[in-house]
Amino acid sequence: MPHINIKHFQVELSAAQKTELVQALSSIVQQTFACPDGAISIALEPVAPEEWRQRVYHPELELRKELLCKIPNY
Repeated sequence: MPHINIKHFQVELSAAQKTELVQALSSIVQQTFACPDGAISIALEPVAPEEWRQRVYHPELELRKELLCKIPNY
């Protein structure tokens, strides 16, 4: 615990960009949840634009909106 899964449209991230993202997320999660860095897992999951509504928007935003801490404006 905790686990972060970032679903996103496909974008090419360099190894340095991934490292920077993971370090920044890990740092704030570690501080917020008072957990060791080794307890944090992070996944980056590309989703094709034509699959976004079915795989992400409907099941995770519409059906679980009570869990959203930030709501998109699309």
